[in-house]
Amino acid sequence: MKNIEPQQVFSIFHDITQVPRPSKHEEQIIAWLVDFAQKHNLEYELDEIKNVIIRKPASVGYESHSGVILQAHMDMVCEKNGDVQHDFLKDPIDYYIDGDWIRTRGTTLGGDNGIGMALALAILTDNNLQHPAIEALFTVDEETGLTGADCLQKGILKGTKLINLDSEDDGQIFVGCSGGIDTLGKIEYTPIQTTTIPQQLFAVEIKVSNLQGGHSGSDIDKNRANANKLLAHFLFNVSQKTDIWINAFNGGNLRNAIAREANVTFCVSADYKDSLAADFNIYTAEVEKVYAGVEKDIKWSIGSVEMPAVVMPKEVGNKLIYALCTCPHGVQKMSAELENLVQTSTNLASTKTYEKDGKNCIEITTSQRSSVEIEKHLIKDEVACTLLLAGAEVTYSDGYPGWQPNMQSELLKLTKDAYLELFQEEPTVLAIHAGLECGLFLAKYPNLDMVSIGPQMYDVHSPSERLSISSTKKCYYWLIKILSKC
Repeated sequence: MKNIEPQQVFSIFHDITQVPRPSKHEEQIIAWLVDFAQKHNLEYELDEIKNVIIRKPASVGYESHSGVILQAHMDMVCEKNGDVQHDFLKDPIDYYIDGDWIRTRGTTLGGDNGIGMALALAILTDNNLQHPAIEALFTVDEETGLTGADCLQKGILKGTKLINLDSEDDGQIFVGCSGGIDTLGKIEYTPIQTTTIPQQLFAVEIKVSNLQGGHSGSDIDKNRANANKLLAHFLFNVSQKTDIWINAFNGGNLRNAIAREANVTFCVSADYKDSLAADFNIYTAEVEKVYAGVEKDIKWSIGSVEMPAVVMPKEVGNKLIYALCTCPHGVQKMSAELENLVQTSTNLASTKTYEKDGKNCIEITTSQRSSVEIEKHLIKDEVACTLLLAGAEVTYSDGYPGWQPNMQSELLKLTKDAYLELFQEEPTVLAIHAGLECGLFLAKYPNLDMVSIGPQMYDVHSPSERLSISSTKKCYYWLIKILSKC
């Protein structure tokens, strides 16, 4: 990668891929950023929550211009295929070049937002550019709660314009984003011994994997299957024919990713064994028809397993099935003002069964997004009611605000003009159905003028994530041109 043009961008991005940086575990990348600043004789500062700010003085002739903030987040979503051995706390990303794409072998790439970091750092190291004073802001823990932006100190930034580098679409300028909140349900239960059930039982495990998954904001409108939903609907069909006792249900991993894999272990009457296999084959064939053209290689497995010692009480397992089947998932409303923009959505992100401190628990994690604040809370309430009916204790994350577009923005005009001059075509201006940190910045710096840009990426938050080399080059020269106009 280090030999790809522009070398300063891809050399830095390579180095970033070698540094582990899961959300809430950014210690190594923070140390790397500090070392980077020191090696290049750049002023740097860490705030109270360990956001890193690296500063570069204005170039000659730009000393009187207002400063510009280049912003990216330093953490990455850590998703991998079930058959891949990779420790995100220790291992570098195993990437490879495939034509115009940078891909990985079964893990997320971290282009979101490593390439944004690389673009900003490349600007800081190039002393031949024309630009105002630059502050490069690298925030922590964006992916699991926007913590770095939320806790950013007031007054620490001096610039009046901010370019967020966390977008993923070539030739597009984002000027608004949705707000979001997470809704979580927790069910505690007392398991029962399988030996106390007055039936001869058969234990089985079912798995679904190799779904596309993806970002729960930007990919939520692509009609991709949700692994939690697929298994829950099958279990509901089974429960209508015979009693079912669930031992464990686990699906999905991250609040901001569509569930790609799930597995369930459960018991049914031994008399239903042959019918179960037949029903499974019919169901999976029908699902594959429904998702033909979207999910091209769904992997299913079913097999008998050793009888578990304990299972959920039947009524608890049934309520779990009902909750997962009825819990809203996907697009809830499209924008009436901006074409093809999702206005409101919700993601049934993960289901986990575990034992902790002597208590058996089921934990269901969901996330809601909307560019309309009241709708964010309405869909949150709908999800909460579903979980409450299942007997769950419901809690919420702090949430974060959306970013309302300012079509009169001076920075927007400069960004559009720069693109037109370079590429002889107009860029697209739009809002995004995903959580950018801009709304939180605006709460602390209400006069900030902001836009968001970035190179083309697909399938972020999934092991299919890929980054376009040519689009990254294009975005870098666009960023240079923008800065020269500021």
